[in-house]
Amino acid sequence: MDLDSKEVVKKIEEYRKDYSCSQSTLMGICDVAGFDDVDLALLGKGFSGGIGGTFSEGTCGAVTGAIMALGLICDDEKEIISASKKLFNDFKDKYESVTCGYISKDGDDKSPCVEVCLFAGEKVCEYLKE
Repeated sequence: MDLDSKEVVKKIEEYRKDYSCSQSTLMGICDVAGFDDVDLALLGKGFSGGIGGTFSEGTCGAVTGAIMALGLICDDEKEIISASKKLFNDFKDKYESVTCGYISKDGDDKSPCVEVCLFAGEKVCEYLKE
């Protein structure tokens, strides 16, 4: 599936105003792909704050949201696994960690949150074109 990364970025920015990283990343990608945002918001809720608010132990919601989106959008299990691994590695290379607490200082500094969501969304668009 070929998604317009500019449209995905726009949607993620809109959703991030009211939703967590996991929700806004998942919803932004899947909205452009044609999925219902109410169900997606519920699906992504538990991943907020590094999975259930664990921050220092949990994975960044941008990563989990993007990987959930890949699972919904792709039909090929090998493609999902490959893209998920690429996302994990590319994200870790750019931000030094995939841990929510490291990126957000245990939730005290959410200023990088929009950026990491946009990065994950753009990467999913890139991987889907490959």
